[in-house]
Amino acid sequence: MFRASLRSFLAHKGRMLLSALAVLLSVAFVAGSLIFSDTVNRTFDRLFASTAADVTVTPKQAFSEDNRFTSGEVPTLPASLLNRVTAVNGIADARIDISVQNATVVDARGRQVGPTTGAPTIATNWSVWPRSPVKLTSGHAPHGDGQALIDADTADKKHLRIGDTLRVIAQPGTFPVRVVGIATFTTTNPGAALLFLDTPTSQARLIGRTGVATSVDADAVPGLSDAALERRISAALGPGYGYTTQAQQAKSDAASLATFLDVIKYVMLGFAGIAVLVGVFLIVNTFSMLIAQRTRELGLLRALGAERRQVRRSVLLEALLLGLAGSTLGLAAGVGLAVGLIRLMGVFGMNISAAEMVFRWPTPAAAYAVGVLVTLVAAYLPARRAARVSPMAALSDVEVAGTGRSLRARAVGGAVVTLLAAGALAGAAASSDASDAASLLGLGILLSLIAGVVVGPLLVRPVIRVLGGAFPRIFGPVGRISQRNALRNPRRTGATASALMIGLALVTGMSIAGASMSRSFDHQIDKALGADFVVQGANFTPFGKEITDTVRTVPGTSAVVPLRYAPVLLTLPSGSTAKLTGAAIGAGADRVVNLEYVAGNTARTLAPGRISLADAYAADHRLRIGSRVPVLFANGRRAVFTVGALTTGNGSLFSDNAALLMGLSTAERYLPGSQDAALYVNAAPGTDPKALRASLEKALKPYPQVAVRDQADYKALVRGQISVLLNLVYGLLGLAIVIAVLGVVNTLALSVVERTREIGLLRAIGLSRFQLRRMIRLESVVIAVFGAVLGLGLGLVWGLASHEVLALKGMKALAIPWTTVAAVLAGSVVVGLVAALLPALRASRMNVLAAIAHE
Repeated sequence: MFRASLRSFLAHKGRMLLSALAVLLSVAFVAGSLIFSDTVNRTFDRLFASTAADVTVTPKQAFSEDNRFTSGEVPTLPASLLNRVTAVNGIADARIDISVQNATVVDARGRQVGPTTGAPTIATNWSVWPRSPVKLTSGHAPHGDGQALIDADTADKKHLRIGDTLRVIAQPGTFPVRVVGIATFTTTNPGAALLFLDTPTSQARLIGRTGVATSVDADAVPGLSDAALERRISAALGPGYGYTTQAQQAKSDAASLATFLDVIKYVMLGFAGIAVLVGVFLIVNTFSMLIAQRTRELGLLRALGAERRQVRRSVLLEALLLGLAGSTLGLAAGVGLAVGLIRLMGVFGMNISAAEMVFRWPTPAAAYAVGVLVTLVAAYLPARRAARVSPMAALSDVEVAGTGRSLRARAVGGAVVTLLAAGALAGAAASSDASDAASLLGLGILLSLIAGVVVGPLLVRPVIRVLGGAFPRIFGPVGRISQRNALRNPRRTGATASALMIGLALVTGMSIAGASMSRSFDHQIDKALGADFVVQGANFTPFGKEITDTVRTVPGTSAVVPLRYAPVLLTLPSGSTAKLTGAAIGAGADRVVNLEYVAGNTARTLAPGRISLADAYAADHRLRIGSRVPVLFANGRRAVFTVGALTTGNGSLFSDNAALLMGLSTAERYLPGSQDAALYVNAAPGTDPKALRASLEKALKPYPQVAVRDQADYKALVRGQISVLLNLVYGLLGLAIVIAVLGVVNTLALSVVERTREIGLLRAIGLSRFQLRRMIRLESVVIAVFGAVLGLGLGLVWGLASHEVLALKGMKALAIPWTTVAAVLAGSVVVGLVAALLPALRASRMNVLAAIAHE
């Protein structure tokens, strides 16, 4: 039986090629994601460990601010701490560090110098020490105001050289510098741009005052552990500062990087998941058809004495060989994919050497586990079906087919799963709690997907009779035969269409959710934004007072109202704490934003010592008008505010559903170093808004880090962010379609082999090659359209249920992208035509006499 299994596998290796390709794709994405993430993690672990000081002293922060919504305040500590740190026993070296990431550097042409991929521009003081990530390679170190170093990677990308003049737009103000030297990375470049000034200039120009630093770094003498040095320094300085050892700093930096890496990793694993899910149908179909074609062979083996378990093991052995072959090729493809990702990171400024690629044992283990297990699981049911072949099958041409009993069992099981899915989706739509609704939605999507796969074969005959009903009238006998071929084996047709159904259901559901979100945000922006224009930094980055002063001087403005972010930690009546990022807005807010109040008004919101909260958030936490709320700011300052107003929570100003709002004067009192994150600008009466926009853009031309937006620009910005998610979904769809096309090709190709004698007879009685190709194309198209109909039906249900969940978050507008629906249907026809090309060509080239004589 073992030799028979090997010979059978080798005899049908061509027919299993497409199944192996599906395994290859899924394994490649799994292996590639693991290799890439392991390589980047090890590279940056070494970077962080080699460049971090043994102990770093930082200003004590009550909590960390969100990267997206920050107050812009730069925490500092006295530079005089350096003397106290140096006096600690066991210090080998110590220095102060002045580093900020809120500075913008532009060249002589006004172009921004620095990464545009999200990596920071870091302005810092120049300090020579053994663990520095850069070394001076040309020019000289900066001395005095007006001199600067820049890193070699940025200089190369922006075509800068020694002697060039740059402008630095920092929080205290703008100042010019001349490049006097180039510093080259001695370690991996994480993608940031570095600008170095001398220490006094860094204090005065980047922070705005002398005698301060952002941290103090200390290295221990040989033999003294970092933990021991940390204890000595903390004992000398007291509890008013933060202390971080090298290991802790490296772990913190790695955790920040992990957020970025996880996005790439999970996207690739998502592609792998789609490839696995869709590939299962392809493998099931392949083995089912091969077993059906080998009915007489299996019957003969049974007649010669092979037991059922031996036949089952024989089929599973073939699946194991397929899984091993596909996994091996997929692992090799995963290495190539990882190399491609590493080089892609180099394009974005993150220079990682492919020669240092990490290949740990979990990678091949996961690759073979995915490839082999998926193949064995997919082949299990066909293997069981093969084991049930009777020895009498050797005397007939009967195929292994499903019985009426199994179809009845499928109908009962499908009905049960469908009812459960409907209950979960209905529960998601009816729920008033967003988290519960999201959980029920996920369960409903999973159950409905299973229901679609189970019920699909039962829908083949009624649906395809409708979809192909016009074939006999339009294409005559060829159309009738193609329709009947699609109806011949509902299991096979249903499994083939299910692969396409998954991708199309996903894209339809997400398109509805995305379109509904876009329309909802459009309505919110129309409703909430009353200003003619908003001046805002890229990625909501705060900017300095200089920009605000510039906008105020532009002729034709009647109102310039600043907005700042204020991260806070609330102590709720229950005793628990909640971290929120609120907004602080200046006087005149009612002229630029339309706030909807359940109780109170803007005057009470902006009054000293008062805040407003979203009504739903306040109700959830037993807060009301007049409630006293203890508040902790990130810089450690505390206050007790009174709830002065309750809003509906509607607004484009806020970063979370709590919609916490306070007056700008309050933020200035408790966050004295905070910066404006947006400026709401209205045109004066009689001023043409277009002319004002032109004036604003002209005045802000020296400040490329900010942009002028109106309502239409805001809507386009939101749509662009949503489209990023949709493009990911479309990428998943593309992969699903590729594998689904392979499935249709495989089904048709095996079907052609299965129907060789039939095709020969049709050709003998007068069917032309053109008619034969048309017959196979029509069969392929009707299967693809059937899968599209199932996918669209599921996707519409998912999209409508998702909309009800989004409504709990305030996104109540429903939008169904009918253009996408029409494109999906049209695309399914194209998929069917493409999938039929090779099988139809092969069928048309058959020798008629050889086909008739085929066994």
